[in-house]
Amino acid sequence: MARAAPLHIAILGSVGVPARYGGFETLAENLVRYHAATDRPERLSVYCSGPAYPDRPERFANADLIYSRFRANGAASVAYDATTLRDAVARGVDVALLLGVSGAVSLPLLRRGAMRLITHVDGLEWRRGKWSAPVRAFLRYSETLAVRHSDAIIADNPAIATHLGQAHGITPEIIAYGGDHAVEPPDPPSAPRGDLPGTYALALCRIEPENNVAMILEAFAESPMPLVFVGNWDDSRYGRGLRATYGGRDGLHLLDPIHAPGPRYALRAGAAAYIHGHSAGGTNPALVEMMHFGLPIFAFDCTFNRQTTDGRALFFHDAGALRKLLAAPLPLDVGPALRARAQDALTWDRIGDAYFDLFTRMAGA
Repeated sequence: MARAAPLHIAILGSVGVPARYGGFETLAENLVRYHAATDRPERLSVYCSGPAYPDRPERFANADLIYSRFRANGAASVAYDATTLRDAVARGVDVALLLGVSGAVSLPLLRRGAMRLITHVDGLEWRRGKWSAPVRAFLRYSETLAVRHSDAIIADNPAIATHLGQAHGITPEIIAYGGDHAVEPPDPPSAPRGDLPGTYALALCRIEPENNVAMILEAFAESPMPLVFVGNWDDSRYGRGLRATYGGRDGLHLLDPIHAPGPRYALRAGAAAYIHGHSAGGTNPALVEMMHFGLPIFAFDCTFNRQTTDGRALFFHDAGALRKLLAAPLPLDVGPALRARAQDALTWDRIGDAYFDLFTRMAGA
């Protein structure tokens, strides 16, 4: 029997759209853009954190925007997820995509009726060194509840899927991220910064221990190649300490976060190589985006990064190994091989197809 009304899909758990924060927000925005570009028939809603969007527009592309008074990150994320899930049930949402597991503690109490729930578990958050032991225990318990009370689980990396299979006995859906949006030149364009060297390697991440920031700075402090490192240096004692130690070194340019599309694109497009130090999580969106630029990528040697790049990056495990790689001429074949991998498997058309196929299957299950 034909459905009387369009399938109603809701995306929850991110700060919101348009993206102003991180990977989940970029995912939500690109799913909305895919939905609009392909003229899909579903009704699409995105939950947003009101404090992050003081102007509160009602729509973005073809999606309705619904605002919560709670913040989407930190301890408030539990209330944010719990209240938006209840609201989605009240609105008669057919399929809800929950991004992250911090709000999963509310799932045992959620009376969701016919609403199908898909949870994206992100990376292995409970392994991140930035969290205290109680927070790690909470996140691990939240992962267990998400697996137990969701109709489907998404892992963004085969290594995450392996963990979920071993720990919980499930076979999750594996859907990565797209990155082709990053290589679209912004309008208006931005000129390259005049205060940076003509040739430089680029690193761009949150300044956290599991991103091996100190290791990268140690290697480049003794390398002739200049490094431009963009991050939130002033947001933690760890970052402030690193900036105090390395900020005055010749060849090291430690910049504050750059969110504006024009300057961010110019910085990426002008780089000669990309340095990726992430060791936790799964498929990292920043790595996928930089693969589309066709640059040589030096990546920390872990299963997640090898899976994402299909083993085609240059891998290091400590400062000495990175320093040795930097001492050799930049290889000409690595960048094109990484771009070919990204264009084959990590585009938003492919990722959008996979998500909306899953939504449709869940609605009919």
